[in-house]
Amino acid sequence: MKPKRKVIISCAITGSIHTPSMSPYLPVTPGEIAQSAIGAANAGASIVHLHARRPEDGFPTQHLGLFREIVQEIRRGCDAIVNLTTGGSAIMTLDERLAPALELKPELASLNMGSMNFGLYQMLGREREFKHAWERPFLEGSRDLVFRNTFADIENILRRCGENGTRFEFECYDTSHLYNLAHFVDRGLVKGPFFVQNVFGLLGGIGTHPEDISHMKRTADRLFGNELVWSVLSAGKTQTPTITMAALLGGNVRVGLEDSLWDGPGQLAPSNAAQVTRISSILNGLSLELASPQHARETLALKGADTLAL
Repeated sequence: MKPKRKVIISCAITGSIHTPSMSPYLPVTPGEIAQSAIGAANAGASIVHLHARRPEDGFPTQHLGLFREIVQEIRRGCDAIVNLTTGGSAIMTLDERLAPALELKPELASLNMGSMNFGLYQMLGREREFKHAWERPFLEGSRDLVFRNTFADIENILRRCGENGTRFEFECYDTSHLYNLAHFVDRGLVKGPFFVQNVFGLLGGIGTHPEDISHMKRTADRLFGNELVWSVLSAGKTQTPTITMAALLGGNVRVGLEDSLWDGPGQLAPSNAAQVTRISSILNGLSLELASPQHARETLALKGADTLAL
């Protein structure tokens, strides 16, 4: 019998998009973020994607001490691959965004592959009251916000993090981002395998129509061939149907409270682990197997967990 295909599940634990008032389950403190990541790993995620927040009010931050505390606790609690953000938040400088990955030297870091409008303001209609003064202006400000990721910025991240042996989750929000990655491949700045995370459903990027998903897959296949490791995430209520289609097309998947606060229509997800459990059940029903952290490390040619600078 042909062996089952193994699917890598990534889980994005808290992000910098949702605000604390949107869900009581959004992890904020270092301990909450770390324990939520460990729970996701125990539920079947082989990669945990990490942002940090100020413990007192949940504001996105790249504070190195908070990241170190989070990563140390995760490493004590599970063997999941730690994937640190270099995106941080669209309101941060490049040096702020890069600091944790440069210092902690993770196996994997995210890398946004192009500048884009990054609209979060549509979430304002869903919230009547905010716990913290920063939340409303943070969301409203995205009407006039460009998330900067220039060619110079991307090259800066590739070179500086690459010197530490860190490899990348290439976050591609539209077709042009795939071609931007191909540009850096052609220049010899990126070597395969290419872990491409296609992002669907964020205002400013590509939509979630099945033809959008198929188009991105065809384009990635054509550009990167056998060295492509394709994965998909989708924002909000489209998370489950979009990533299920991606799995059927041969892809890997990402869930997590960074991408969606929901675990079914009108039902807030009580944890990251709940979302991992839901997609794991769907993958099992499709006769697909969950990839272990070790399998994911081998697939992505990562340097190993013992190389983190903790």
